[in-house]
Amino acid sequence: MVPSFRKFVGMVVLVIFVVVYAFTAMVIGDITLQDSSNLARFVYFAIAGLLWVIPAGAIIWWMEKSGKNQT
Repeated sequence: MVPSFRKFVGMVVLVIFVVVYAFTAMVIGDITLQDSSNLARFVYFAIAGLLWVIPAGAIIWWMEKSGKNQT
C-alpha cells in the first residue's frame, strides 16, 4: 500500500475509532454507574479515558510502517 494512502486510511480509521470509542464509553458509564459513588465514576472515566491510547497507538504504528517489504 502506498504510504500516503496508508496514512489517509489510518487517519480516517483513527477518527472514526475515537468518536465511536468515546460515545460507547460514555454510554456504558452513564448506564452502569448511575447509582455509583463519585469515586467509582471518576475511576471508570479515568481508565476509559486512557484506554483508547493502546488501539490508537496500534493504528498509528500501522500508518507509519514502511512499505519496503510489501509487494
